[in-house]
Amino acid sequence: MEKISIGLLGLGTVGSGVVKVIRNHQDKLVHGVGCPVGIKKILVQDSAKSREVVVDQELVTLDPNEIVDDPAIDIIVEVMGGIEETRKLLLRALEKKKHVVTANKDLMALHGPELLETASKNGCDLFYEASVAGGIPILRSVADGFASDRIHKIIGIVNGTTNYILTKMSDEGKSYEEALNEAQKLGFAESDPEADVEGIDAARKMAILSTLGFSMNVGLHDVRFKGITNISQQDIEYGKRLGYTMKLIGVAERDGEKIDVTVQPALVTDSHPLAAVKNENNAVYVYGEAVGETMFYGPGAGSLPTATAVVSDLVGVMRNMRLGVNGHSAAFPQFTKKMMEADEVFKKYFIRLVVEDEVGTLAEVTTLFSKEGISVEKIWQNPTRGSISEIVLVTHKASRKSFQDILVELNDSSVVKHVGSYYRIEI
Repeated sequence: MEKISIGLLGLGTVGSGVVKVIRNHQDKLVHGVGCPVGIKKILVQDSAKSREVVVDQELVTLDPNEIVDDPAIDIIVEVMGGIEETRKLLLRALEKKKHVVTANKDLMALHGPELLETASKNGCDLFYEASVAGGIPILRSVADGFASDRIHKIIGIVNGTTNYILTKMSDEGKSYEEALNEAQKLGFAESDPEADVEGIDAARKMAILSTLGFSMNVGLHDVRFKGITNISQQDIEYGKRLGYTMKLIGVAERDGEKIDVTVQPALVTDSHPLAAVKNENNAVYVYGEAVGETMFYGPGAGSLPTATAVVSDLVGVMRNMRLGVNGHSAAFPQFTKKMMEADEVFKKYFIRLVVEDEVGTLAEVTTLFSKEGISVEKIWQNPTRGSISEIVLVTHKASRKSFQDILVELNDSSVVKHVGSYYRIEI
């Protein structure tokens, strides 16, 4: 093979990084795959737009068909985003026997099984390492490094935007709005940050990790998720007083044949390494039955970290091309998906109550917890103003159902003005 030709769909932040890595690391790529690697065509939305990387205008096209239908292009690299139109393009590329590397977590979370099946039928590779945790090689590690083990839990920080915001709120006392604005100015958050701050982005990544880790077909609809938009400085400060740090945590765990997958703001013990993961960085813990606890840490976003993951996948595809073994690496689900019920998931909880500051209030609150069979590990009362005070409780492990029931009881109680906030305590 004289040269491997690539069609690049997208020349934004990640696409520009891919161009840079391929240019700057050409000697390493040639050494690794045995022949030169070049980008033959690049799809853009605006050919006149100024970009951080300069490319020959002859390489640029506004028509994706020029890439998908070009028989001289061996591999499609998709970093343009989007779902339905991108899905159709990649399916057509795979049917034309072109290998695909994508960083599109939204697409893979929603249509991964269909794309992987199409790739396998056509003897093509479909790699998507960059779709989760940026430059951290977590998917390859889960799929290959744990191939002989049985994963029973994956937990971590998989969204750099929300981690940056929570870091600024916790370390610098900034409001949510101030921290979000700063993240947007630095390029860590989009102008419309909904997918990040509402937990959707992290939920899609946890669906992908769960599918690989548990060998079950886990979709976005299987993930219970909640974002960070309602977190207040008050919650963060109360957590600190009790020895916790607030993080948006993704958790996928298996108990027997059943699994549970969630993304939500949670309190992490200050002594745990996840509490020290700052700014846009990501960290993922994988717990295997044989190997025990392992941690993967690194930048979860950014042009070059994500581009490095994309090009690593490219190298994997090109090596398979040289060996003639493309289309055999996709791992299809081995088990039927079974989700845990609410009474099968046990966690510790933090809860803040706004109550009447009068004799008997604390006794009534603790009686309600006792009635639901939930024991209290820590309790702290903070007088606020006039006849109103706050009670902060940390429970021992309780089922999700019991905790949902106690929330109803508390909201119906005559001494509780309202439930101020509540969070799981994960580690």
